[in-house]
Amino acid sequence: MNIRIVILFWICILTVKTAQAEISWQEVSKGISNVKTVLINKANPKVIYIGTDKGVFVSQDNGNTWRNILSVRGANRTINYLTYSLFDPRAIYAATGSGLFYSSNQGQSWNKIFKGRDSYQSDCNYLAPMSDAIYLGTKSGLYVSKDKGRNWHKEQGKLGSDQIYNITYSLRDPRCIYVASLSGVFRTENSGNTWERIYVAKAIENSQVRDEEEDRDEDDLSSKIRYIVLDQNKPNNIYLATADGVYVSNDRGLSWQALSSYGLLSKSTQFLFLNDSELYSLNKSGVFVYKDKQWEELSVSLPSTNLNFLTTGPGNDLYVATDKGLFKTNLVQINIEKQGGVIAVYTKGEPGINSVQNAAIKYAEVDAEKIKRWRRQAAKKAILPQISVGMDRNSTDLWHWESGSSTKADDDCLRRGKDTVDWDISLSWDLSRLIWSDDQTSIDVRSRLTAQLRGDILDEVNKLYFERIRLKVELDNLAIEDRNKRFEKNLRIEELTASLDALTGGYFSKQIKEVKN
Repeated sequence: MNIRIVILFWICILTVKTAQAEISWQEVSKGISNVKTVLINKANPKVIYIGTDKGVFVSQDNGNTWRNILSVRGANRTINYLTYSLFDPRAIYAATGSGLFYSSNQGQSWNKIFKGRDSYQSDCNYLAPMSDAIYLGTKSGLYVSKDKGRNWHKEQGKLGSDQIYNITYSLRDPRCIYVASLSGVFRTENSGNTWERIYVAKAIENSQVRDEEEDRDEDDLSSKIRYIVLDQNKPNNIYLATADGVYVSNDRGLSWQALSSYGLLSKSTQFLFLNDSELYSLNKSGVFVYKDKQWEELSVSLPSTNLNFLTTGPGNDLYVATDKGLFKTNLVQINIEKQGGVIAVYTKGEPGINSVQNAAIKYAEVDAEKIKRWRRQAAKKAILPQISVGMDRNSTDLWHWESGSSTKADDDCLRRGKDTVDWDISLSWDLSRLIWSDDQTSIDVRSRLTAQLRGDILDEVNKLYFERIRLKVELDNLAIEDRNKRFEKNLRIEELTASLDALTGGYFSKQIKEVKN
């Protein structure tokens, strides 16, 4: 087993142990349901604000008691997003279904600073308060105020008519702003003077596809956009949540690549959050963190699947807003000691990773011994001589002419002579081939290709094998009433089993059946 295989093996084991830590979630909203957004006071983590479908609530004792500080009037009272001003620690903004509200005294009093002309313009999804402007995303376009909310102007083009999902910008260069909307991702590098669409998507609303511009390229991406987040530590890195998974750009949106979906039950992702460059996501299956090119679920014991928002507070507390309330867990205090025997427990009656690796190598005929056989055969070939066989045919025609006699028989006849065949065999040795031959070059090329293929196969086997263990642990921790999630995880386990059988020629399932019998 080479070094690469050993490293992958231990990485997978450590990943499983970390992923399967028993994460306990604590409800901190005291019965307040339908929590849409969370805002943690970074200076004083005991102060927590939550936005619900009934208004804004605050707790000043770490969630032990709550009181309502903002009730919105109108048909849509939902609080969609809460945020501080980075330039005024006492200022709080609340984007609601009935306009934008502002508090200059940490929520003690509120003023409405934006209201649209209709219900779509008034439905505010997100905002980015900056030093020189406030960018506000609504269901009917992007609005900008240069005078702290006294006056607003609507952006032109798509940004002026699209539903805006969220806004992010670089803390190092606030002139660089990204907006995720219904039809794509837009970027400005000059504080909104000009906008460029860097990711194009079909604008899907109520299962109907709107017409895009006539000059749109045929190969434009078609995933419906949900959320965008910028890595403040690496401003060139942007992450995008879509209905088809998570995409990443490492060049400020010039090109995009899909992140691995290993570990996800559903690719459809609705929310992303970065905590010191560690990526978290929310989808209908739960809370996930992206590590070692795969997703690990953190929400096995979370009593809700309708997840709306995620953030962290001081001390590595992780908060999740759900329809059943606000829940938190502490990432530092995850109990991983109890998981020391997880591999043995959840692989009982099944072949071990080494056996599955060997079966996959044998099935694909990429074992290292094969290369050694080639080299031994090439060496033997150099010892054997080159044999050449020759054949030569000699024939002599004798002509006999007899005349002048009438008494001899066969007079005046021609007689043919006898044929002879000569054989020769020669042996030759090229002693230089004992040191080097052209066959060695060919073997070296095939050896590299075989080693590369073997590494790819083992990498795939490791991922499938340990993801299957992780799912079995998650399934074991699910409540009985979680039928939908239980079905999805069982289905994914069967899919992984089939993939392992495909790589091992049916060895994996065959071994399980033999143990049971």
